[in-house]
Amino acid sequence: MSLQENGPLPIELQERVLEKLGFSQAPPADLGGLEQIYAAWCFKVPFDNVRKLIDLAKDEPGPLPGSTACDFFENGWLKHGAGGTCWAGNGALHALLESLGFSASRGVATMLVAPDLPPNHGTVVVHLNEEDYIVDASIMHLAPIPLKDTIDGGSTTNARPFISALSRRNEKWHINWRPLHRPDGIECRIEYTPASHDEYLDRYERTRQWSPFNYELTARLMQSDRAIGIALNAWVELHCDGEHTRNEILSQQERIRFLVDGLGYSEEIALQIPRDRPTPPPPWSHAASAMKSET
Repeated sequence: MSLQENGPLPIELQERVLEKLGFSQAPPADLGGLEQIYAAWCFKVPFDNVRKLIDLAKDEPGPLPGSTACDFFENGWLKHGAGGTCWAGNGALHALLESLGFSASRGVATMLVAPDLPPNHGTVVVHLNEEDYIVDASIMHLAPIPLKDTIDGGSTTNARPFISALSRRNEKWHINWRPLHRPDGIECRIEYTPASHDEYLDRYERTRQWSPFNYELTARLMQSDRAIGIALNAWVELHCDGEHTRNEILSQQERIRFLVDGLGYSEEIALQIPRDRPTPPPPWSHAASAMKSET
């Protein structure tokens, strides 16, 4: 498929994806089927910047990896066990759900790592039985989140670990969740849906200039009752009870071992990942302006 891919997956690719997810046949396009397919995704398809780091290091023209769902699956996950960042991962999840008959829409959201940020995150919303459900390939909350009932404080049930609050403010839904690098939690604000494939391509391409995922390796996957992965040069585990552990990665060989043995990446792709570089401030930030004025 071309870069202008805009529809569901080809049936042959859909079958291979389902097989690797653990399905012998397609689940039904109902709430039970959505719960099955999303849980399988969270346990088997990582959120990561593996292919993006490799691509940026080469500094070659062309679309970023995972710009289409076919590339995401064919050249990333099926071949190497690699996932993608939010625009790529949620674009691929959306295409898979559409191919299975779900009424799915690409969504645009904002990870509120600082106040007053513009939209910076892709997500997926599924419409079922007159209700909307969030299924996010980056947050990995294991079960669809119905956008109808607020949750205030504390830990939710084990069905949706790492989601501590769901609220509706100023006519927008806010999800408080726990990333590996910020275990105390951040908010994700759902801005709007639907978004087009072309908008996702454009927003993803704009991250080439600067993104927190352009410099340091990050990878996240669900395992049993934990979220595990690599963030800020450490092996991190987040537990459902609110606890977390963090162990510094001491060598390149140790990092490769975590990726291959702990997260299921191919050794071929793990060996290609460049070493971490310090993440600079965004070029439009006050910090970046101050740095420029000092040179």
